[in-house]
Amino acid sequence: MDIKTEDSILQSCTLCPRECRVNRQQGQKGRCHADDRIRVARAALHMWEEPCISGKEGSGAVFFSGCSLGCIYCQNREISGGESGMDISVDRLADIFLELQSQGANNINLVTAGHYVPQVKTALEKAKNAGLRIPIVYNSSGYEKVETLKLLEGLVDIYLPDFKYMDPVLARQYSRAEDYPSVARGAIREMVRQRPQPQFDGRGIMTAGVVVRHLLLPGHVKEAKRIVEYLYQEYGEQIYISMMNQYTPGPSVTEDPLLKRRVTKREYERLLDFAQEIGIVQGFYQEGETAKESFIPAFDCQGVLPEGESR
Repeated sequence: MDIKTEDSILQSCTLCPRECRVNRQQGQKGRCHADDRIRVARAALHMWEEPCISGKEGSGAVFFSGCSLGCIYCQNREISGGESGMDISVDRLADIFLELQSQGANNINLVTAGHYVPQVKTALEKAKNAGLRIPIVYNSSGYEKVETLKLLEGLVDIYLPDFKYMDPVLARQYSRAEDYPSVARGAIREMVRQRPQPQFDGRGIMTAGVVVRHLLLPGHVKEAKRIVEYLYQEYGEQIYISMMNQYTPGPSVTEDPLLKRRVTKREYERLLDFAQEIGIVQGFYQEGETAKESFIPAFDCQGVLPEGESR
């Protein structure tokens, strides 16, 4: 896509697989809950990503408001509806990237930025021209169009997508996206094409590559096994697989008996045992009772405004 085409996408938005075709430049909002303004809920050092992403210094996480997927069990529901956060300009976003770099961030971590890709691309180009040198992480639900991901080629160093479902019925039930399995497979394939081999610096911090996450849902060990087996068979040691047990029930899951509880220790052990049995060595898992910890930061607009300014 050329620059003109990228800009005009927002006039009839097809950035994500929903293809709402609303005119975001006229203030219309589709499934992502966003118009053409960039809305950010937090920009700060984040310590709770995988060890190769956060390290000791932290990941420079920029949490964008809105989401095109909308899972009923969303762990970041405070911002996924698009209400929390502040509207900022492309220039301010570029400055935020540089400020996080100056704070010692290991990388810039774009959390759920898919519905802002044209603006984010421009901000990254501006920041890189102004001295941004640390790796860029694209932290995603996995529900991404290949055409949109191609807009980021050469700008993103590390892709950090979810792979939530192999079963279309489950994808429809929990995310109203029956096409999620096929979309996510295509998206991850494109991500690996762009970054086909993991790379690390001398500290063990990832500088390039793909890490695919799967959040184990209560009662769905079989589905989780299907996902990690597919990923390992398809990509082998080209990617890392992160298996998470931090699912926390929220108020929107009252109608689903399985989602009302946390993942049990035995459920998680069954998944990890399976991963070991099939030969996965490039993986991450969570130790202890992580579901009782808080991996969700306060979405209080920290770092969004320039220092000294208030809302």
